[in-house]
Amino acid sequence: MIKKYALLTLAFLIFSAAIYFVLEKNKVFNEPEVILPLTKSWEKVVPNQKVPHGLVSLKSEDCGTCHKEYYAEWKTSTHAQAWVDQQFQAELKKESSPFMCINCHIPLQNQQEFIVKGLINGDIYKPVKEKNPLFDSELQKEGINCASCHVRNNVIIGSSGSTLAPHPVKKDPIHLSETLCISCHNANAVVTPTLACTFQTGDEWKAGPFYGKKNCISCHMPETHRSLMEGFPAKKSHFHNFPASGIPKHDTLKPAMLKSLEFYSSNVKKSYKLSDTLKFSLTLKNEHAGHRVPSGDPERFLLIDLVLKTSEGKIIAKTQGRVGESWEWYPVAKKLSDNNLNPGEARSYNFKQLLNAKGKYTLETKVTKHRMTEEAAKYNKIDSSYPRSISIYEKSYGFEVK
Repeated sequence: MIKKYALLTLAFLIFSAAIYFVLEKNKVFNEPEVILPLTKSWEKVVPNQKVPHGLVSLKSEDCGTCHKEYYAEWKTSTHAQAWVDQQFQAELKKESSPFMCINCHIPLQNQQEFIVKGLINGDIYKPVKEKNPLFDSELQKEGINCASCHVRNNVIIGSSGSTLAPHPVKKDPIHLSETLCISCHNANAVVTPTLACTFQTGDEWKAGPFYGKKNCISCHMPETHRSLMEGFPAKKSHFHNFPASGIPKHDTLKPAMLKSLEFYSSNVKKSYKLSDTLKFSLTLKNEHAGHRVPSGDPERFLLIDLVLKTSEGKIIAKTQGRVGESWEWYPVAKKLSDNNLNPGEARSYNFKQLLNAKGKYTLETKVTKHRMTEEAAKYNKIDSSYPRSISIYEKSYGFEVK
């Protein structure tokens, strides 16, 4: 028995030494640690900002005391949920999540507890950190807020200038262009073999038919005409609820949805003869988006369900189509398939069934948009308050077989 314990102890010591060698081999060989600067765009954040003169904080909540409509719109947006989002928080807790994953979800350094000065030997899992003296935990909760886009170098950045505002305003429409949107919505890099950041909406737009004609703002910040605040003259403005997929980040939220698809279906007759064949086609066309659909998070997908039921609700036949990417994340992250709809692309889903029994029937057609699979939600321990999907098209056709 003593010999057995001695062998187990020896095995443990050898294993521990091996782990130490792998993780700290620079110390084993007396190699000096070199702190390399941050060079990649996704490694950096907007440096700590001072509160501009005339403001009390960088919080959207305080911006909303004057810009009430803008604040109300932003509150319904997914930008406002960027940090508290359950899916993001679940990913952030994983050991494979490196320091820079937060930079798009809380882009102001004021929102981050630590300032990252560099990387030890260039290793993304060994950032050199120091406490951030301007860290604001309440500001952090706001995710992508007003200041994320509109505060730089102690001034408010606007698409137009103003001499009436109680705070300094700098006109800079170039800063507030699609370039700012793409700085987060076009991250495409294999960071480690098992970690791929693949959000290619910007590249998809550049390769699409709307490039040079419409940009992110054209669709996701629709133009309107209103005053910036009560008492100010009306002027050209943009909505700030950033309509997109329409899938809420919480079951109490109702974000705006942007229409990208059009649906075209064949006819279903009111009456068929026994032994006739029901033939039906539903076509999805990416008619309005300047990028692919779905876009962004590679876990998003569409399901197309065509179901034939009896008058009692019994399912006679069904078919299902899927639009989206499929990935294998372990042991190496790689895309297995991709049938996302390109801008202008149309795809048909067909249903065919021999009608061999008299009676009344219903053909139900439904298209749903999904944020993730139920398996992924369960794996990430995401609760039921987090909506997985929404319906974007539903139509039923009743008919009789005589």
